[in-house]
Amino acid sequence: MVSEAPRAYRSELRAQQALETRRRIIEASARLFATNGYQATTIAAIAREAGVSSETVKSASSKAELLISAFEVTFSGSEGADSLTDTEVAAGVLDVPDPGFLDAVLTQIAAANARGHALWTVLLGAALSDPVVDAALQGMLARRAADNIAFVTELVRRGLAAHTQDVAGTAAVLSFLLSPEAYQQLVAQSGWSPERYRAWLRAAVAAELGR
Repeated sequence: MVSEAPRAYRSELRAQQALETRRRIIEASARLFATNGYQATTIAAIAREAGVSSETVKSASSKAELLISAFEVTFSGSEGADSLTDTEVAAGVLDVPDPGFLDAVLTQIAAANARGHALWTVLLGAALSDPVVDAALQGMLARRAADNIAFVTELVRRGLAAHTQDVAGTAAVLSFLLSPEAYQQLVAQSGWSPERYRAWLRAAVAAELGR
């Protein structure tokens, strides 16, 4: 009887190589989109940056899909998640005891905004002219809204936020405070230090939750 082990090994090796190639392509895309913008970044440039052929890049994803994946991976560590709680950035946060829960969430979000704000700005611009990017953006915004409603609900359950009849309204305020846009404006544009941004974020969120 012929053993299946060598065939299984080769299959697993090819799968690992494909994942590694995709990782390199997404990382290269993230660097180029963040530096050069959407229109100026070409498939050929991504291929050169990733050290692969243009055909390999094309077979991985379209340019629009690469921008979407580049933002998702840079911001949260995961592609195509239905919720931020399903990504690397939120791993273990729900297990944090009540006294440290809010600070743990804000620390992770601040770090994610620091990584992803430049790509988020590129994605917003690309969505104005690319229907694929726009559809992805609308999905991201819908998931952000749902995540923030779940966040407020969890904070109220833990006794870390005032009870409110307007969970959606509080979630909308938090969506703005926690957004990459706020980081972009305060740190990248206004020159705040990351420490000042985090202190502002903690105070602003605490003020809203105490209303």
